[in-house]
Amino acid sequence: MVEAWYMDESQEDQRAPHRQRPNREVSLEQLRRLGVVYRRLDADNYETDPCLKEIRRAENYSWMDIVTIHKDKLPNYEEKIKTFYEEHLHLDDEIRYILEGSGYFDVRDKDDKWIRISMEKGDMITLPAGIYHRFTLDENNYVKAMRLFVGEPVWTAYNRPADDFPARKQYMKLLAEEAHNGV
Repeated sequence: MVEAWYMDESQEDQRAPHRQRPNREVSLEQLRRLGVVYRRLDADNYETDPCLKEIRRAENYSWMDIVTIHKDKLPNYEEKIKTFYEEHLHLDDEIRYILEGSGYFDVRDKDDKWIRISMEKGDMITLPAGIYHRFTLDENNYVKAMRLFVGEPVWTAYNRPADDFPARKQYMKLLAEEAHNGV
């Protein structure tokens, strides 16, 4: 099961857990209010998993590939790791399904504080278009993940500040509605 928490302010190794002391856990419901969707799937059988097939059909995830992030597998590894950890947003949802290994997605909450989401084998996450986020490996330094898209993939990341994009404005509207509804 996925675990999430508020991060400390340390600038030490990005691959460390960075838990506050005392730890401030974040629930799946809190993540949902930020527009983050979490699912748990059978990564050992991803090629034939009927649950994954249904998710892809229902969400119209027509394109996918698999990426391995490890110093021996990813060209320009060090550069890519730095790029992934730059705070950014996308104009489309970001969908990642961890097939092997582990890593962290960090997202900003409504008060602009970092929440770290620990992802491991079997975890699928959808980050909504317009949310500021970043990714890093954990101390295991390895992850194999499926990337899913609606239609052709768009790889463009817009580093912060990117508040003028319609996707960001729509995301901020979602947060305001969640706050107004008190949900």
